[in-house]
Amino acid sequence: MVLDFEATTPAGHPPQPIEVAALALHYAAGRWREVGRSTSLIRPPAFAPVTAATTALNGLTPQQLATAPPPDQALAVLDQRFTTGARYLLVAHHAATEANLIYHQREHCPTLAHINLIDTIPLAKHLVPGLDNYRLDTLLAHFAIPRPADRHRAYADVEVTAQVFMRLIDAADRDGALEDLAGLVTIAGRTAKANRPTQQELFEL
Repeated sequence: MVLDFEATTPAGHPPQPIEVAALALHYAAGRWREVGRSTSLIRPPAFAPVTAATTALNGLTPQQLATAPPPDQALAVLDQRFTTGARYLLVAHHAATEANLIYHQREHCPTLAHINLIDTIPLAKHLVPGLDNYRLDTLLAHFAIPRPADRHRAYADVEVTAQVFMRLIDAADRDGALEDLAGLVTIAGRTAKANRPTQQELFEL
């Protein structure tokens, strides 16, 4: 499943989600098939208001988010799309951002919080070496994928991230650069923070 968040970054607090979009993909018989999608605005807490800089980046305004569901409701709905015990991977561009947002909201999306991630940046660096950088816009240009007019909205970014991911996997198939899922995880995998072992205290009192 390809995932993207938009967020605010309040001083003294971790980033707070204000929009989420997810696109579920299944690969079979040599082709990708979309099997579901979800998108929701999210009302941020009072300590994380939408700033003018956030609005300039993605167009989201405080008025748009005033009646959106809060994080516990929006993320619980998303979490229900995952079947407990089924195997998933989350795909994101610069997956550390999504990993941190999910971890800090893990009480609202416990199933999602335990799904490991694939980051398209190290995957692209491995499969398409030599680019000036590996920003999403750079990869869109490289693969001749049109830049959406509403770039930086979650639903638009998840759509083009999915296209980049599919192009990368197709390139890997053609070149034999990846043999299996284990190879993909080795190159671009990121363990969900909720799955990482908890560091024990050096001394127990």
